[in-house]
Amino acid sequence: MVDYVLYHTDGCHLCELAAALLNAAEVDYTAIDICDDEALAKLYGVSIPVLKGADERCLYWPFDAIQLQAFLGA
Repeated sequence: MVDYVLYHTDGCHLCELAAALLNAAEVDYTAIDICDDEALAKLYGVSIPVLKGADERCLYWPFDAIQLQAFLGA
C-alpha cells in the first residue's frame, strides 16, 4: 500500500525536483496530475508540488531532504 501521494502537473520543474527528492529517499508514492481533476487543480493549483500522507498531512513546496525526512518521521 502506498502511503504518500505527490500532487503535480506535467512540465512543472519544481514537481520534478520534488519527485527526485522522493526517489532519492526511496519513498513509495503515487503521482497524481492535478490537471486531470478540476477539484484538485482548484485545491493545489498554486501550491504544487504537494506531498500528502495517508494521515492527511501535507508537505508543501519548497521542501528539502531534511524537511522531507522530518515529514516522513525518519
